Amino acid sequence: MTKKTNEPINPDKILDCLGLFCPEPIYRTRMELDKLKKGQILEVIADDPAAEGDITSLVKRLNLHLLEIRKEKEGVHILIKND
Repeated sequence: MTKKTNEPINPDKILDCLGLFCPEPIYRTRMELDKLKKGQILEVIADDPAAEGDITSLVKRLNLHLLEIRKEKEGVHILIKND
């Protein structure tokens, strides 16, 4: 579930997938999610058009918490928490 708050979320790790195309963003995101400890937050930044849908599906499949999806000039920012 996506939650929008006014407070900035400080990720524990940032994964830069700019310039990478499928399947790299989803593969690298999965690798980083496997390293996350309980309570930690990963921010993924990607400009692949498929990244938002792919990563959202992955988060749902892994029963993690999607904190935010934010579209900015350089790409989409996706914040994921390991609950």
